[in-house]
Amino acid sequence: MEKQEHQEYIQQKVNPILENLVTQLLLERPENLSPFMIKWLSEQAKTKEAAALIGGVNELTDLKSELELLQKEVQQLEEEVGADVPKQEKPDGDDKADMSRQASESEEEDDDEDAPDLPPPPAYMARGPRASVSAEAYGAWNEKKKFEAPVYPKTDAQKSRIQDVLKTSFLFSSLGASDMTVVIGAMQEKVLEEGARLIEQGDDGDCLYVVEEGQMNCFKKIDGEEKLVKECKAGDAFGELALLYNCPRAASVAAHSKCVLWQLDRQSFNHIVKDAAQKRRERYEEFLKKVPLLQTIDAYERTTMCDALESETIAAGINIVNQGEKGDKFYILAEGDAVCFKTYVKDTPAKEVTQYKSGDYFGELGLLHDEGRAATVTAKTECKVLTVSRRTFKNILGPLEDILLKNSAAYK
Repeated sequence: MEKQEHQEYIQQKVNPILENLVTQLLLERPENLSPFMIKWLSEQAKTKEAAALIGGVNELTDLKSELELLQKEVQQLEEEVGADVPKQEKPDGDDKADMSRQASESEEEDDDEDAPDLPPPPAYMARGPRASVSAEAYGAWNEKKKFEAPVYPKTDAQKSRIQDVLKTSFLFSSLGASDMTVVIGAMQEKVLEEGARLIEQGDDGDCLYVVEEGQMNCFKKIDGEEKLVKECKAGDAFGELALLYNCPRAASVAAHSKCVLWQLDRQSFNHIVKDAAQKRRERYEEFLKKVPLLQTIDAYERTTMCDALESETIAAGINIVNQGEKGDKFYILAEGDAVCFKTYVKDTPAKEVTQYKSGDYFGELGLLHDEGRAATVTAKTECKVLTVSRRTFKNILGPLEDILLKNSAAYK
């Protein structure tokens, strides 16, 4: 019962604030998270609802102060009345203890009788948070039911096209072969002409979209004016926030050109994509917490990195990176052992520089300096590596540049 109360408290009280904050973070992707979050929370505190909350708290504080004053007045009156009463013989022993206990019980009864009835909680406390903002939660009161995804007929060519698009989207990167087949079957094709409006900011969302052809533009109302905040091109997905957090649409979306989209409904997304993504995120997050370099990044950055990671398996003896080639990925060794070699003089044998084990990283110099790889890294045993693209590396690990540069001395 206590666990259920905790879950309900998180769902009804905590989630609405956190989910709105995460939505804004994902939309605006600020470089400095803490100042942005503090500013956003401060602005929320100025809303009418927050003002009402403060007013309610102040009202209860005033009532408490009045109650304390009344109790003091009663105590003074009792002392004045007591001064006029003839003094009784001072009791001792058990009689004294009995009288003291009776007096204490009498005072407690007086306090209960004199205390005014507190008013019922204000309406804002009774009505709870806006229902449309809380994320899906499951428990004894809301059990998951067995789900069968819909299947819409498609040609082999269409299935192949959809799979090619989904492979480039991080949302679907955690799906296994069987889940990918189910998702492809559940998607519906949607063709939009240039200028067509697909989503309106503030509406309820019941599906997400993946772009196969064309470009969709996302607009958000800022200071009363609609401004372009994102461009979605082939391989990009949009509309997922409404499904991930069960919240209204965070932006409006319109076709910049003729577009071919694939639409996935909420239930299919929640039961297939979301579950797989959550399991993948939890698995990667536990691993990333053990990587020394990443222990200084915050939870949001670590979660973002989990979503962006891609996994590769490298056979023993195969080069993972080659010295001199252009680098576009950052690597974290998840399983296996690898060795780093560097050629200092052209046409001379390479020398071993260092060895890597699970939790070690490499490939950062080519991204930091936009140069060729500084060394060759070869899989000593079969290795599983997690890779991060150049863009994600810059966004998340950019603040760690000093640490990365200092550690790069190992290559010299």
